[in-house]
Amino acid sequence: MLSVHPSSRQTHPPLLRFLISALRIHILHTLALSKPLSLQHFDQMPPTQSSILVFADWVSREALVFDDFTYIFALGACARSPSLWEGRQIHARILKQGVWSNVLVQTTAIHFYANNNDVALARLVFDEMRKRSSVTWNAMITGYCSQRGKVVCYARDALVLFRAMLVDACGVKPTDTTMVCVLSAASQLGVLETGVGVHGYIEKTVLAPANDVFVGTGLVDMYSKCGCLGSALCIFWGMKERNVLTWTAMITGLARHGRGKEALELLDEMVAYGVKPNAVTFTSLFSACCHAGLVEEGLQLFHSMRSKFGVTPGIQHYGCIVDLLGRAGHLKEAYDFVRGMPVEPDAILWRSLLSACKVHRDVVMGEEVGKLLLQLQPQQSFADLVAASEDFIALSNVYASAERWEDVETVREAMKVKGIETKPGCSSVQTSG
Repeated sequence: MLSVHPSSRQTHPPLLRFLISALRIHILHTLALSKPLSLQHFDQMPPTQSSILVFADWVSREALVFDDFTYIFALGACARSPSLWEGRQIHARILKQGVWSNVLVQTTAIHFYANNNDVALARLVFDEMRKRSSVTWNAMITGYCSQRGKVVCYARDALVLFRAMLVDACGVKPTDTTMVCVLSAASQLGVLETGVGVHGYIEKTVLAPANDVFVGTGLVDMYSKCGCLGSALCIFWGMKERNVLTWTAMITGLARHGRGKEALELLDEMVAYGVKPNAVTFTSLFSACCHAGLVEEGLQLFHSMRSKFGVTPGIQHYGCIVDLLGRAGHLKEAYDFVRGMPVEPDAILWRSLLSACKVHRDVVMGEEVGKLLLQLQPQQSFADLVAASEDFIALSNVYASAERWEDVETVREAMKVKGIETKPGCSSVQTSG
């Protein structure tokens, strides 16, 4: 797999661990040559961060010469870390050594750049490939769907690429992983017709959704987000296997449609089915209680998280309870709940309470919460200024709801002193012609 430069005689433990892992990956690839190889196989045995740094250093000094499969593993490891700089060094070495023509090497590079949030460069690698496998298409589509920023834009790109895959890629068929990503893109965009079309394509050419827990879960999520809760329930109950993601997706769908009691009932069925809820499941359950006004049920569920289910409440769960109490007008209880938290409350949590104070016209508490919130803002970056602007406006609105115009003016003056500006919003409506 590799040859050592004559001038390099020292051993390095992290490097040895890396090379042993690379050898295991090489064996794994050899055993899997008879079928398409998913990039996930290369992520199951990651080296430590120090191993990546050592590898990149040896590559830059040209102390070692590796074969294609070692570079595949190295880029895959950098995709998981993530390690953008080290991965670029490895990419440069791949080009210099002349192993770039390997389709799997190029595909792993797409996976690496997408995981490091450089989806534009991942697409550039994809577009320049002369030959693409189903894993290549899957890597690019997955890369679009995994991006945290500009989700709608990338989801649209994923759907466009999927259509191109069906039309232009002769002999290449999407995998079940591809279909899960496409369903996720459709759900993010809320395009029901596209989602229904993908569902039909899955049943005709890929597999029966009832037989695949991940595809079935993707359909449940897509239909519930696109407003077809009945279709989501039909898919859900027709599945032969349901994991925690499936149950959570269905509970989230019920919560989104204001059917809180059904969501709580589904929790009981989930436990009876033998699946333990996780932290995300509880976030969805608390959301269901918030939208349905189930205050007592939500509080009981919160207090049973740790004792009954073994799930430690996180800041997002505390925020849900504050929102639950605030929506119901129990502002004093919400404030006491925040003060009694074992973790430090964040700005999002205080904003939730401040919003409730405005809705219920509790100016005294709103003033206190607003001042506490402003003290949390460092106001160093542009994002901090935007957040501070929103908090000042929220406090101003609390005063305005009580017609305390002098206090409104005081807040506005404080914004000017700090250099915080607000721009009026605008909207447009396209008419025929």
